[in-house]
Amino acid sequence: MTTPNPLLDFSGLPRFDAVQPTDVAPAIARLIADAGAALDTVVQADFPAEWTAMARVLDVATERLGRAWGMVGHLNAVADTPELRAAYNAALPQVTEFWTRLGADERLYAKYKQIDPATLDAAQQQALKNALRGFVLGGAELQGEAKARFAELQEEQAALAQKFSENVLDATDAFADYASEDELAGVPDDVKQAAREAAQADGRDGYKLTLKLPSYLPVMQFARSSALRERLYRAYVTRASDQAEGDARAYDNTAIIDALLAKRREEAQLLGYDNFAQVSLVPKMADTPEQVMAFLRELAAKAKPYAERDVADLRAFARDQLGIADPQPWDWSYIGEQLKEARYAFSEQEVKQYFQAPKVLQGLFKIVETLFEVAIRRDLAPVWAPTVEFYRIERDGQLLGQFYLDPDARAGKRGGAWMDDVRSRWLRPDTGTLQTPIAQLVCNFAAGVGGKPPLLTHDDVTTLFHEFGHGIHHMLTQVNDHDVSGISGVEWDAVELPSQFMENFCWEWNVLSHMTAHVETGEPLPRALFDKMTAAKNYQAGMQTVRQIEFALFDMELHAATAQPDVAEVLARVRAEAAVLPTAPYNRSAHTFSHIFAGGYSAGYYSYKWAEVLSADAYAAFEETMDAEGRHSVETGRRYRQSILEAGGSRPAIESFKAFRGREPSLDALLRHQGMAETV
Repeated sequence: MTTPNPLLDFSGLPRFDAVQPTDVAPAIARLIADAGAALDTVVQADFPAEWTAMARVLDVATERLGRAWGMVGHLNAVADTPELRAAYNAALPQVTEFWTRLGADERLYAKYKQIDPATLDAAQQQALKNALRGFVLGGAELQGEAKARFAELQEEQAALAQKFSENVLDATDAFADYASEDELAGVPDDVKQAAREAAQADGRDGYKLTLKLPSYLPVMQFARSSALRERLYRAYVTRASDQAEGDARAYDNTAIIDALLAKRREEAQLLGYDNFAQVSLVPKMADTPEQVMAFLRELAAKAKPYAERDVADLRAFARDQLGIADPQPWDWSYIGEQLKEARYAFSEQEVKQYFQAPKVLQGLFKIVETLFEVAIRRDLAPVWAPTVEFYRIERDGQLLGQFYLDPDARAGKRGGAWMDDVRSRWLRPDTGTLQTPIAQLVCNFAAGVGGKPPLLTHDDVTTLFHEFGHGIHHMLTQVNDHDVSGISGVEWDAVELPSQFMENFCWEWNVLSHMTAHVETGEPLPRALFDKMTAAKNYQAGMQTVRQIEFALFDMELHAATAQPDVAEVLARVRAEAAVLPTAPYNRSAHTFSHIFAGGYSAGYYSYKWAEVLSADAYAAFEETMDAEGRHSVETGRRYRQSILEAGGSRPAIESFKAFRGREPSLDALLRHQGMAETV
C-alpha cells in the first residue's frame, strides 16, 4: 500500500516528521500543475473579476504550493541532509519559475485591474493595491525578450542565493579546533564541558571548538589565550571566502556575491529603475536610497562620538589593566568583557547561571499572556527534531494561533534566529472556515550539558523575546485575508517593530524576577545583580549602533550602485566613514552576510534601525502608563495589540503606528533608551 505524500496532506498540522527527500519532486510537481491550472481558469474571459471568486480557485491552489514548499525550505534550513538539499535544489528552479510566471502574467494582471475596489472591505482593498504593485515589480508590464530575461534572472538569483546559504552553512560546519585544557583557561565551565563532550563524540582528545555561536562567542569573550582567539577569529571571518584556508576555499562566495549584484541591477534596469535599491524601496516605508542613507548618517553623527569614547575606554583598559598595548581584532571581545566585569562587577557567565531556558520561556509567556490577554499552552504536533516544542495561543477558550519552538544549535541547522510562517490566518473562500495562523520560532542556543537545563545568556534571552515578537505579530492578527494578515503585507522596514518592541521587557525587574532561577540553588536573580546589568545596559551602545549602521550603509551603497561595485572597495569606504574599530585585512564578513545575499534584506538591512525608532517610541507608551510598582497597563497593551498586532498588513504601518501613538514617530525615545540622548 502506498503511503500518502505528507507534502500533499493539508487536512491538519504539517507532518514534518514524515517528509522524505523523495516526497519533494512529485508533490511540488503536482502542486505547480494544480496552481497552473487554477491560473488558466481565472484568466478566462468569462471568469468573473471578483475577489472571492478568484481567491476560491487561484489562492487556494497557490497557498497549498506555498505551504508545501515552505515545509521543504524549513526542513532544508533546520535539518539539512545531502539528500534533502539535492531534492530542494532540484525543485527550486521549478518553484521560482512558477512564482515568476504568476507574478508577470499579463492576463491575471488585467483581471485584477478589473476588480472594483468598492466591492472590497478595507483589508481586501489594501491586498489589491499590494497585488497591483507586485505585478509591476514582477515584470507584468514587460514584453518579449525583456520579460523572458526577467524570468531568467529570478531563477538565477534564487539558485545563487541558495548556494550562498549552503556555502555559509558548510563552511561553518566544516571547521573544528581541538584545543587543550591550558588554551581554554578563562572559558566558562559549561562551555568547556560541552566542548569536551563534543570531542569525545568524535573520538578525539581535548576540547572541540566550532564556529557555531554557542561555541565561538564564549571563547572570544573569555579565553585568555590570544593565540586561540586569533585562530578562531581568522577561521570565522574568512568563512566562505577566498581567504579561507585549505579545502575550506571550496565554499568561496566571492563570485556569487558579484553575480547576485549584477543580476539585481539588471533586474532593476529592466523595470526602469537606476538601481536595485530603488526597486527594493518601492513597497517599503522609506521612499528613496538617499533618504535611507541620510537617516543612517544622521544616526551615525549622533552615535559616533559615543562609539569613539567606547573605543578609547577599551584601549586604556587594555593598556593599563591587561598589558595589551596594541589590541588586535580578535582581542576586542575579550577586552570588552574584561572591562565590563571590572566596571560593573559582574560577568555574562554569572548572569547566565540564572537564565534556565524553561524558566525564561515561562516568564516570556507570562508577560505576553498578561499584556495581550491570551493563554499559552503546550500542544501536540509532529516535529522535525526531538527538542522542538509546540504551543497554542488562546483567548477566552478560542484558538488564535499555534507555534513551534526550535531552540538548539546543531549540525545541519542554519545559524542565527528567525521566525517564519507555516500558514496564515485566512477566512478560507473554499470552505468558509477560519484558518488559524501557525508560526515557527527558530534559535541557535547551546544545549544543556550534564543533565542540566540549557542556560541562556542575556543576549539569548533578548533574541528569544525578539523572535516571539515576530510570532505574536503573525499569530494575534484579526485580519481575515491571508495576503495582509499577520506579517503578510507589512512593509519590510516596519516588520521589525513588534520584535524589537519585545526586547525592552528583557530589561525590566518585574519581568526578569519571574523568569530566573539559579541552576544550582534555584534562587532568583538578585536585585543587586540586576542593577549592575541595568547600569551596564548601554555599555558600548555607541559601538553597537555604528556597527549596525556600517552593515546598513554597506548594503545600501552596494545596491544603490548603477555600475558593478567593487565589494571590497565599498566595504573599505563604508568602514572608513562609520567604523571605529580596525579590522584584519583578511576579514571577509560580506561573504557570510546572509541577510542581504540570501535572506531577503537586500537594500533593506537599514530596516532594523528604521524600525527601532518605531519600536522604542511604541515602548515609551508603556513606560508612560506604568504604575508605581512598575506594572504595565493592560489597557496600553490592548491598544498596542489592536492598533498594531491585530491590524497586520491591512493598512500602511505608519497608520497603525499613529493609531497607537496618536502622532508621527520620534527618534528621541531610541536615543534615550540607548543612553545617547544628552549632548556630547
